[in-house]
Amino acid sequence: MEKPNTHIFVCTSFRLSGAPQGICHKKNAVPLTQYLMQELSDRGMDDVMVSSCGCLKMCDHGPVMVVYPQAHWYGNVDEDAIDEILDSIEKGEKNETYSI
Repeated sequence: MEKPNTHIFVCTSFRLSGAPQGICHKKNAVPLTQYLMQELSDRGMDDVMVSSCGCLKMCDHGPVMVVYPQAHWYGNVDEDAIDEILDSIEKGEKNETYSI
């Protein structure tokens, strides 16, 4: 893979001990990450990389994801939110609906 233009981090609430805890994990962040990866593939967005990550300390807004290098933070993410956020990324815009 070439260096991605966009990198999306999805909080999956994993802690250093390896145990998943927290709001994002409880709100199905892992299946959402799989959905995100499939949606990127379906859209042919090969220049976007996805990484699950530990707690992003925004639990009140979980599930949370961050899009870099734009540093756009999104909360209360579900499949519909992912679709809208990806639409915004394709347009080179920030999605205000899910922005935190």
